[in-house]
Amino acid sequence: MAAAGCAIGMGEASHAASVPNKPKFWAWVTTDLEAPDEEWKRRFSTWKAHGLDAILPEVVSNRTAHYASVHLPVSEPWLERLLPIARTEGLEVHCWMHTMACTMDSVHAEHPEWYNVNRNGDNSWDHPAYVGYYRFLCPSRPGVHEFLQKRVRELSGFDVDGVHLDYIRYPDVILAESLQLHYDIVQDKEYPQYDYCYCDVCRAGFAEMHGVDPLEMEDPTASPEWFQYRCDLITSLVNDKLIPVGREAGKQMTAAVFPNWQHVRQQWGKWKLDHVLPMLYHRFYNADIPWIGEKVREEIAFLDYGEPLSAGVMLGRTSAEDFEQMIEVSLATGAAGLSVFNAGDFDDEKLLALKAASGV
Repeated sequence: MAAAGCAIGMGEASHAASVPNKPKFWAWVTTDLEAPDEEWKRRFSTWKAHGLDAILPEVVSNRTAHYASVHLPVSEPWLERLLPIARTEGLEVHCWMHTMACTMDSVHAEHPEWYNVNRNGDNSWDHPAYVGYYRFLCPSRPGVHEFLQKRVRELSGFDVDGVHLDYIRYPDVILAESLQLHYDIVQDKEYPQYDYCYCDVCRAGFAEMHGVDPLEMEDPTASPEWFQYRCDLITSLVNDKLIPVGREAGKQMTAAVFPNWQHVRQQWGKWKLDHVLPMLYHRFYNADIPWIGEKVREEIAFLDYGEPLSAGVMLGRTSAEDFEQMIEVSLATGAAGLSVFNAGDFDDEKLLALKAASGV
């Protein structure tokens, strides 16, 4: 586990108190620009009193920045409002940013070539998969790397604990089981309209390395080299381009990741993160709560650098009893903590379950 030090060392400088073996509780906080400062103080105070350690406010969506960015379209300086309040209440703050999903008109107008291309030759701006916001950037483009580095650099300039990467992947070539039902599609194999990226740059890079254009293969989906090539593009973007920017500023780098990582080319076990938050939304996979524990065990073994892993769970329609079971199963199978999506779904009973688990 010697390599783990390089993954988690920078986190020692954060605002978090160090309590050995104490589980860490996180919550994603979706953008809410309407709530006044007094309401945020009430929410943060309540969450902290019930054992929440860290918030992940959604300060960059696929369309706009919710802080005073100099290179992104801006809604309002929401992060600047939240940050001093969260600090006063003793919460860690990790800036949640959408990464590869980008529906910013200005970006497309200046760089239409940045958007990834499916096996049919359709770009994701004009033909997004599943939903309109599935317009993903291509990880092979140096301009994309620089564009995303600017965002991490800006966020790292705030007095925050870390930067949290989301949508750091390709579009799903195969959706989770219940989502296929939701969209009324059947994905029994990798169909071309969902299979990315086959742009000129990706294909040329692979051909230089392996001597063949993936489009000239009889079945590109059967090529382990082509699968690995795309995984490696995302891994390099994370490890070599984005993490160093945050680390240079002394920030922790975390990510929200998929349990079915193969379907989004997201080999996150190789990422040198400070903490990883797999989204174990069991209902998406037509599974029950014990499945969360099974995945926690698998995913801890998947990590190359031994960084802490907190199970991501969805509150939504979850009962307090089910939430208690999610916490128990996650911690019993080795998770360092739990992250909930999202904080707006806390009610009195779930907060009491959180308080009992946290020991505050």
